[in-house]
Amino acid sequence: MRKFDPWPIFFKREWNRNWPFLVGFAVTGTIVTKMSLSLTEEDAKNSPFAQRHKK
Repeated sequence: MRKFDPWPIFFKREWNRNWPFLVGFAVTGTIVTKMSLSLTEEDAKNSPFAQRHKK
């Protein structure tokens, strides 16, 4: 006799509940990564924020 496996039911329920958060997190992470990678050293030299936090 096969045992009952609750994992597929659990994952389906949790996906239905959490997909907006997960998709938003992925989109935000992609945007932040693309913006961060597009910065140059010249941008850092001209940035007051970067100058304040420079160690």
